[in-house]
Amino acid sequence: MTIWKRPIDLERLNATSENTLIEHLNIIYSDFGDNYIEATMPVCHFTHQPLGMLHGGASVVLAETLGSVAANFCVDEDSYCVGLDINANHVRSMREGKVIGRATPIHLGVSTQVWQINITDERERLVCTSRLTISVQKKRNAKQSLKASQ
Repeated sequence: MTIWKRPIDLERLNATSENTLIEHLNIIYSDFGDNYIEATMPVCHFTHQPLGMLHGGASVVLAETLGSVAANFCVDEDSYCVGLDINANHVRSMREGKVIGRATPIHLGVSTQVWQINITDERERLVCTSRLTISVQKKRNAKQSLKASQ
């Protein structure tokens, strides 16, 4: 049984990234299922920190992106979701290649959601694990909407 309350497909997911930090970091949604969303991000000069390794902040951007977008697809059109808290544990360094993030829900409540986001390398080794807490809000006007639902 799917958790999605809005139509979801890769084209719609990737359209939410236009003209955002997500597009700038070349985060691409690559897969989804009944209860998860995945995206990839390159590990290269624009996601490196000064020592030439994947910047922890870039991993957090990937994690929050996946969890926030997934959360918004889990609520009705009269609601929207925003991040409240995120934590991340960086467990493996990377210098090149790409990372794959997968967001899965831990809790899908009326006023809050909690998402687990695991980021792995291409060999499926854990690079970062993150937990994102989301606030579910009711829309007050038509301007508050996810780009993909427009």
